[in-house]
Amino acid sequence: MEPLSARGLPRLSWIDTLYSNFNYNTDGYEGDGAEDGKSQDGSETLPYIDESPTMSPQLCAPQGPNDAISPTPPEGLLLGGDMEKGLEMKKLVLSGFLASEEIYINQLEALLLPIRPLKATATTSQPVLTLPQIETIFYKIQDIFEIHKEFYDALLPSIQQWDEKVTVGHLFQKLASQLGVYKAFVDNYKVALETAEKCSQANSQFQKISENLRVKGPKDSKDCTTAVSMEALLYKPIDRVTRSTLVLHDLLKHTPKDHPDFPLLQDALRISQNFLSSINEEIDPRRTAVTTPKGEARQLVKDGFLVEVSESSRKLRHVFLFTDLLLCAKMKKTAVGRHQQYECKWYIPLVDLTFQTQDDSDSFPSIQALPEHEIEEMKIKISVLKNEIQKEKKAPKGQSRVERLRKKMNEQESWLLLHSPTIPFRIHNKNGKSHQFLLSSDYERSEWKESIQKLQKKDLQSCVLSSVELQVLTSSCFKLRTVHSIPVTSNKDDEETPGLYGFLHVIVHSAKGFKESANLYCTLEVDSFGYFVSKAKTRVFRDTTAPQWNEEFEIELEGSQYLRILCYEKCYDKSMLNKDDNEIVDKIMGKGQVQLDPQTVQSKNWHMDVIEMNGIKVEFSMKFTSRDLSLKRTPSKKQSGVFGVKINVVTKRERSKVPYIVRQCIEEVEKRGIDEVGIYRISGVATDIQALKLAFDTNTKDILMMLSDMDINAIAGTLKLYFRELPEPLLTDRLYPAFMEGITLADPAAKENCMMHLLRTLPDPNLMTFLTLLEHLKRVAEKEPVNKMSLHNLATVFGPTLLRPSESESTKGQHITSASDIWSHDVMSQVQVLLYYLQHPPISFAELKRNTLYFSTDV
Repeated sequence: MEPLSARGLPRLSWIDTLYSNFNYNTDGYEGDGAEDGKSQDGSETLPYIDESPTMSPQLCAPQGPNDAISPTPPEGLLLGGDMEKGLEMKKLVLSGFLASEEIYINQLEALLLPIRPLKATATTSQPVLTLPQIETIFYKIQDIFEIHKEFYDALLPSIQQWDEKVTVGHLFQKLASQLGVYKAFVDNYKVALETAEKCSQANSQFQKISENLRVKGPKDSKDCTTAVSMEALLYKPIDRVTRSTLVLHDLLKHTPKDHPDFPLLQDALRISQNFLSSINEEIDPRRTAVTTPKGEARQLVKDGFLVEVSESSRKLRHVFLFTDLLLCAKMKKTAVGRHQQYECKWYIPLVDLTFQTQDDSDSFPSIQALPEHEIEEMKIKISVLKNEIQKEKKAPKGQSRVERLRKKMNEQESWLLLHSPTIPFRIHNKNGKSHQFLLSSDYERSEWKESIQKLQKKDLQSCVLSSVELQVLTSSCFKLRTVHSIPVTSNKDDEETPGLYGFLHVIVHSAKGFKESANLYCTLEVDSFGYFVSKAKTRVFRDTTAPQWNEEFEIELEGSQYLRILCYEKCYDKSMLNKDDNEIVDKIMGKGQVQLDPQTVQSKNWHMDVIEMNGIKVEFSMKFTSRDLSLKRTPSKKQSGVFGVKINVVTKRERSKVPYIVRQCIEEVEKRGIDEVGIYRISGVATDIQALKLAFDTNTKDILMMLSDMDINAIAGTLKLYFRELPEPLLTDRLYPAFMEGITLADPAAKENCMMHLLRTLPDPNLMTFLTLLEHLKRVAEKEPVNKMSLHNLATVFGPTLLRPSESESTKGQHITSASDIWSHDVMSQVQVLLYYLQHPPISFAELKRNTLYFSTDV
């Protein structure tokens, strides 16, 4: 809970409500509640308050005489033609405040209703409450009701007869001058709550009354009433006084300086600010802790957005780890233009929290992961939107379209963030239910687990929060949070670094600092589209304290800013291996990350670095190649090899229809790699790929021996590299525009004729090689249930490699960190072209050539 003042008020409720504009849901913390216009207690959600500079933390707790914020609207806000608009905005602000004032009066009236019958029984032989108890619980409620009823009755006609001459400043000035009544209420607040709780426990009749007070709805709501607890209603005055201060800020913003209201509103704001400061004068707005009712510090240790599996579907949650409990919240739906609000879904005291695996409990819901090609399709869509945004920024009058594109991109990135995680993180409450999160990174899962376990080593006690305590804690989360928005690029400022786009070459050299011999390996993760993904894995170095991997990897970066390295001990316990596909059972020995500084990694030379993790030091080197340079087709100067040499030159020299390298790599993959998970998608060790490249280029006699001994991902990587380094794409530069046009045809028959005609037009070596590769990829996709590689996945991997032109105008002169350098409409089309042929019935070379007689060869 928040720090308590000497008078018993939860300190943070004033300040945090001021920042978060939070309206509490008082009827528990498990259900979704009423989220769209009103909370469950019948109170409306607060209207949008513009976060002007005056709404800084120093507003309520000035640090010194010179830190106070002057209640003056921004310069130039109400000049010239904005005058009429400003007055209209002022009326809108007042109308919204008046509507909420009506609800507040109804809430106060609901509190007053039981007073008379309670007093009537107080003098009988069987009183429900004594007179002192009644006086304590309902202290100053009547006075507050009368103040606001008088204010409402005076403000209503002013708004009904609104024009530029209407003044309301005197009403707000009078309201502010009566804050002394609130001061008395605040001083008594904690005692009132304690008294009400004790009386409820002692008297069942009062318990029924206090749990079922009826609040009338607004006049236009057909006299419906809502049941609200007394505990919730007693909190409303605390919430209300801050609301009035916020409204004063908005009124000043939309009031001309020469208007009679301006000095009166300034004075009202000054009084309100001084009142708030006197209540919270010792509060540090930059604090990261609240205080429990027992006076113990409750520090926020960690927070972040996680995907929870709830009711067999994915839900985005904001999770807060405090020193004594874990709280899971969600963003409530709010009307357009209104501040976001949190709703607590559940919390677990850390003393009752345990971690579970799938084997420990059958209570965890199973959830089907999306096919990987759907994730890749969404990435392409997001990248295309980034491309369009960059273009619109440069176009005249393109700002409105930029905003629409940003909104669409935010929706797509949020979808990606929700559906991409697959690694389970399961927690259990000893006294309740279990919960399951899905994470995209084992690094992230390890961080959460380690942070919780570290806190659990302390002497913790179980805690049960009352609804008010939970409301105040949830409100404080809004202010305490360190992660303010979901990690999508559309939430970043334009000035923020967009990350790197291209290829990062990493050599994992060695590690030292292990106390005992173990079977050790490393994995590499980079951030992409707002979340981290595992990109590469070293081989296992067995039974050692000083592994020497010296393995190089090429990692594609898509707006990446960080590289993570995790060091694992390999688990060979057979009883632990029968897990679902996404369960990671190997033990993390250490983990660390480095920021990818563009100035450092973009040099041509290797940059050596060390990551220290739990006493372990991992040595690695890295260098970066921009996408346009790494994908550029550069003919080989040596025509005696196969890489970078035209395919017709190679086949003529070999006297073959399909290059030897293509045939041998395909044969080896089909022999022992067709069941390999992620074949053609997982990176092979770069040094192994380079060794194979050299062997094929020099026609080494031991090539077959090398292939049989080499890691299968390196062989798959060698085949991809061969097609990537062809001086001209396999489907040729000349036909590229025609392929791009043909794939867009809507009529199936026309598309079939066009796409088959284009194949016939290819040179024989290109066509034979393409058909050979096509049938191979189809055989790989037949094993999709095992290797997880669908036709769409394979098209995504090979499409750009087989079709990308040797010189693309679109990539000339682009900066290496340009978002438009990732994907383009062309890339989507390249994937679709290959996918079309992969989904087509078997295509015969002889049949194609026979049909050539019936078609023109002109394209």
